Amino acid sequence: MRQLEGRNPVTLFSIATNEMWRTGEGREITQKTTWHRIAVFVPGLRDVAYQYVKKGSRVYVEGKLDYGEYTDKNNVRRQATTIIADTVLFLSDPYRGPRDQQDQE
Repeated sequence: MRQLEGRNPVTLFSIATNEMWRTGEGREITQKTTWHRIAVFVPGLRDVAYQYVKKGSRVYVEGKLDYGEYTDKNNVRRQATTIIADTVLFLSDPYRGPRDQQDQE
């Protein structure tokens, strides 16, 4: 969670999406992983996301895209796309990690 002076606090996290397809005659499976930056400003949702979103958590996110620019630590100007979340649904039990759930099945 971050808070800049004079602004509302925000919870930031990243999620990965995977795309899989078959290639060539050997029908090899290829996978592409894309990372997405998520920002949560909604007060109650922001706090829940901060507390329960952990590495390996399965979540569903709805929101709007925000395009911006920033200067990195090497003074290089970069573009960034962020999803401003209106909804975050937990698809896995927030109290247990993914391994714990597999053990129960």
